[in-house]
Amino acid sequence: MSSSTVVILDFGAQYTQLIARRVREFNVFSVVLPCTAQLEEIRALNPVGVVLSGGPSSVYDADAPKADPAVLGLGLPVLGICYGMQFMAHHLGGRVEPADKREYGDAVATVAVENRLFAGLPRELQVWMSHGDSVIDLPEGFVVAATSHSALASIADETRRMYAVQWHPEVAHSKQGTELLRNFVFEICGAKADWTSEAFIESTVARIREQVGPDGHAICGLSGGVDSAVAAVLVARAIGDRLTCIFVNNGVLRKNEFEQVQRNMREKLGLNVVAVDASKRFLSQLGGITDPETKRKIIGREFIAVFDDEAAKILRGQEKAGEVAHDVGGKEVAWLVQGTLYPDVIESSSVKGPSQTIKSHHNVGGLPENMKLKLIEPLRDLFKDEVRRFGADLGMPQEVLERQPFPGPGLAVRIVGEVTPERVSILQNADEIVVNEIKKAGLYREIWQSFAVLLPVKSVGVMGDQRTYAYTCAIRAVHSGDGMTADWVPLPYEVLRTISSRIVNEVRGINRVVYDVTSKPPGTIEWE
Repeated sequence: MSSSTVVILDFGAQYTQLIARRVREFNVFSVVLPCTAQLEEIRALNPVGVVLSGGPSSVYDADAPKADPAVLGLGLPVLGICYGMQFMAHHLGGRVEPADKREYGDAVATVAVENRLFAGLPRELQVWMSHGDSVIDLPEGFVVAATSHSALASIADETRRMYAVQWHPEVAHSKQGTELLRNFVFEICGAKADWTSEAFIESTVARIREQVGPDGHAICGLSGGVDSAVAAVLVARAIGDRLTCIFVNNGVLRKNEFEQVQRNMREKLGLNVVAVDASKRFLSQLGGITDPETKRKIIGREFIAVFDDEAAKILRGQEKAGEVAHDVGGKEVAWLVQGTLYPDVIESSSVKGPSQTIKSHHNVGGLPENMKLKLIEPLRDLFKDEVRRFGADLGMPQEVLERQPFPGPGLAVRIVGEVTPERVSILQNADEIVVNEIKKAGLYREIWQSFAVLLPVKSVGVMGDQRTYAYTCAIRAVHSGDGMTADWVPLPYEVLRTISSRIVNEVRGINRVVYDVTSKPPGTIEWE
């Protein structure tokens, strides 16, 4: 994929993924590994450098995230960030102690000793701090490279190419952070900027072709969104007509989506699509369920069950939907293609480090252990903006690529509480109004996600001189770059007014509309 890889060891910081993104923005491939990764796993990636992330712990905590100190002796350039700096100092013979005063927020770091990490940067750096411990005594061979008003801000051993900063250069608040990381990646690690769309597409297609083999067949769980569509196009490029895309109506799609997605995928992308209406099957399983995680698990389980059923039909050389023969030459169906992204993986499990699980996604945390199909997830290590960029280079139309993200569990996680056919219909009608008005205002492409949420809250209203007692609808619109963090969008009042008026007047069952002004964190983008 790339001749240069930077490994980032995750100690549980909420900003670890930002480090990976910054490195990739230089067209250098980066991979995040848990801090507990074995040396053999790190060496196998043949990295040009290692970054030690920040983290919420103290190096002296009994449950502090542990990494093999031998990673510091691999002979590779190392950059420690915040906790990473303390880990480096502690394990190389220095001393770390709790600071007299926690240093948090904007600060100024003054460069004390020029080195390659600070090449071309001003002597005073605008930085963002977040630490309670500080390095007190330096390890042998290190010098103080920068100071702040209350702590050592940077240490360095240029002979061993080991550098550390107490601040977070990956966040936007650190004004020269991007330049500092660029110095580490190129000037110190000697990386090559060769992780491009062309290289990714070429290597991914080759890997898929090898995985599936010359006779294997794959099916793709197609949702109609950007992720599954790009995944399907990549796999189709690798194995051609041995890919069958299955689009399932799970009963919680948006209004008219079942028909629209089929047209887009067949006509605009030329994919072989089998449509399966399993809405009754899903809704019957969701009846009476209110717990968000349980809903996600049910949808994940039923998706796989449907895929298994369809794979069996293909294996028999028949596809009975519409009574149309679907012969794939009797080849074995062994692979399931999914458009899983990196944020899905991060929020669904702690496999990338000791960070806490937020919630599972149907295509990650909801997969049953006894699944019959083997997974192909060509986008698993990508962020959403990278997927869109690579999709454009695959020649995919902007209409598909610019579609706002839609959760795998569909409207089930936008209906707080029990999912019923009546509530699905109510939310479908409300959501259609939100999307239409956002598009009419010319805001659809500017906003990461904009949608309606149906709340299990009823309130009294007055319509036509009559008392009503109906549901509350929440409107959600957020800006984001990758879904890991998000800020709520200050929609124009006139747009909000129109949306509210239309929903209350046109959607039977809703008499009150509210606007969600919560960012992520502390909230999540979806309500469940």
